[in-house]
Amino acid sequence: MRELLEDAAARAVAYLEDLPSRRVVPSEEAVAALAGFDQPWPDAPRPAEETLQRLDELGSPATMAAAAGRFFGFVTGGALPVTVASNWLATAWDQNSAHHGPAPATAAIEQVALRWLLQALALPPGAAGAFVTGATMANFSALAAARHAVLERAGWDVEADGLCGAPPITVLVSEEVHPTVLKALGLVGLGRRRVLRLPVDGQGRVRADALPRISGPAIVCLQAGNVNTGAFDPFAELIPAAQAQGAWVHVDGAFGLWARASDALRPLADGVEQADSWATDAHKWLNVPYDSGIAFVRDGAALRAAMSVSAVYLPAESEQRNPSDYTPELSRRARGVDVWAALHTLGRSGLAGLVQRCCRHARRFAHELREAGATVLNEVVLNQVLVSFGDDDTTRRVVAALQAEGTCWCGITVWQGHTAMRISVSSWATTDDDVTRSLDPMRRLMRQARG
Repeated sequence: MRELLEDAAARAVAYLEDLPSRRVVPSEEAVAALAGFDQPWPDAPRPAEETLQRLDELGSPATMAAAAGRFFGFVTGGALPVTVASNWLATAWDQNSAHHGPAPATAAIEQVALRWLLQALALPPGAAGAFVTGATMANFSALAAARHAVLERAGWDVEADGLCGAPPITVLVSEEVHPTVLKALGLVGLGRRRVLRLPVDGQGRVRADALPRISGPAIVCLQAGNVNTGAFDPFAELIPAAQAQGAWVHVDGAFGLWARASDALRPLADGVEQADSWATDAHKWLNVPYDSGIAFVRDGAALRAAMSVSAVYLPAESEQRNPSDYTPELSRRARGVDVWAALHTLGRSGLAGLVQRCCRHARRFAHELREAGATVLNEVVLNQVLVSFGDDDTTRRVVAALQAEGTCWCGITVWQGHTAMRISVSSWATTDDDVTRSLDPMRRLMRQARG
């Protein structure tokens, strides 16, 4: 066992050490070699060392270097080294982090991590939290709590009696709502098409004057960090107005909520702390390994009512917090360990510095691409940059050429009718040199496309 695990560690270290110099995009040859995995299932056991060697030799070269400093597609951070290490250790512990009794270490670590997260994001200290797989399930968990609360006020027990015959719930979302929120609404039975969409401004923010009159059970979904522009809805105006009409306000803050970790950036999300629930991703700006989302709910009793389950074979009620009382899953890995490791290692100033550094890189991308003749379509308030290289066809050709060239990787999007390259900077690994190395092919390929 020792030799196998040491071999795995050595291979993983070699992979990570190679990232700064390798192409972000795997070669065509490496992708083609993946066919080597497609073999008949062996009839007899094989040596574990052979299995690991095959994974590394065929799999590692064919990966996208998403943990490198030059991956700007999607808002994903590369895992901090300490969180890779903590993930290995927690995996060796092999704890089912559902109940405090059978897994006291991971339950205790999770509770501390949640308290630190509330401090980092300047959210109500009494809010309940849940570690889940990602923002989709964080939105689902928070919206399940919202569903419970607004129907309970109307005299309906949704967990016991379901939605058939229940008072209807009005759901209002931004015209720029992220699709994972719509997916979560479908999962909790509120429908993806039954929503009322609120108009937005040129940066994707819900207009402060857009909230209609609301009556009966209602949920309003707002956004911290538009996935294209990074913009924030005007929480200070919208949240009190919605709550005054009896609505539950949920905020999808998959990456934007981390602006709260920086004193300099916190004003972007002023008022968000007044909401009833929030969703975010730790595998985005906290830079922990996949999969790690977090739901926060001001009314912990509502989250627990929506999620808790009991059975005669499960541990009895205790005074200790049982993590599974707040999550959709019963069996679950110890995601809180990686979050604790990141927060403990970074500290308050280190987390703020990580977020601010990414935003500084984004502003540099915007400035230098403007200077080169490109058009930046958004106000760069956070870590997102939308770039047009001319007409839509030219922009598509530049992005395709950049992705194929391999120095860096950026995605493509359509923003209010315009095709754009989207640069998302959210990795601890991104350096000034990475930005310089990425800007060179961007400018060169833009000149070639225009020529």
